Amino acid sequence: MFPTPQAVVPSLQARVHPDEWQARLQLAASYRVFALLGWTEMIYNHITLRLPDSVTGGEKHFLINPFGLHYSEVTASNLVKIDVQGRVLDGSPYPVNPAGFTVHAAVHEGLAGAHCVMHTHTTAGVAVACVQGGLQQTNFYSAQLHNMVAYHDFEGITIHAEEAPRLLRSIGNKQAVILRNHGLLAWGHTLPQTFAVLWTLQRACEIQLATLSMGPPIAVPEAIADKCTRDALQFNPNHGAGEDVFQSLVRQVDRQDKGWRA
Repeated sequence: MFPTPQAVVPSLQARVHPDEWQARLQLAASYRVFALLGWTEMIYNHITLRLPDSVTGGEKHFLINPFGLHYSEVTASNLVKIDVQGRVLDGSPYPVNPAGFTVHAAVHEGLAGAHCVMHTHTTAGVAVACVQGGLQQTNFYSAQLHNMVAYHDFEGITIHAEEAPRLLRSIGNKQAVILRNHGLLAWGHTLPQTFAVLWTLQRACEIQLATLSMGPPIAVPEAIADKCTRDALQFNPNHGAGEDVFQSLVRQVDRQDKGWRA
């Protein structure tokens, strides 16, 4: 019968460690927030979250979206638990997209602080990734990312593990990444912090796209941009690192549909 019904995954709340359940709730909420914001690409792209050592005993295990579902269909229980090779660990009926996890695995494995990784193909993000010069220092948001953005050259569809060392060299320690000809990526020590970085990068790209449609932009001087980056507090753990913004969006999601909590 058309359409194909999605697999029913019973609630895992009573069958997993409480810390894993909290991680599942946070990540499922993030997928629904992305859907709310329109940061979706059919069934593609990924947000991954490393499970805490209290759950894994120090092993590197991650949660990722079930491949084949739209972000608006993701729930805490149907998220898939995988290892760094992308092998399914929890008996999920859903597959994992290898082209998606190759980049995420490289970042999680290569950067000790990469607790969460987010990747998007938004129109504004891909557009900026496709132009010479990339993100310009010409607006309120790009000024807050002064010297915080890394670039990685396009090598084709990301299914080849040998790209990982080059990707990591390109990223260095910068949490906002523009994958040339491809899209945006952010990583962070927490999921809300990663979201704050990606949201700022996305807004900078949106405004650049709008600005260049009207004419030459006004450049922000280096000294002013440097000051903006120092004064911006949204990524700082001492100021919540995006937690308040993220929670406000989760409340919006809950007002529409609480099914993601199942």
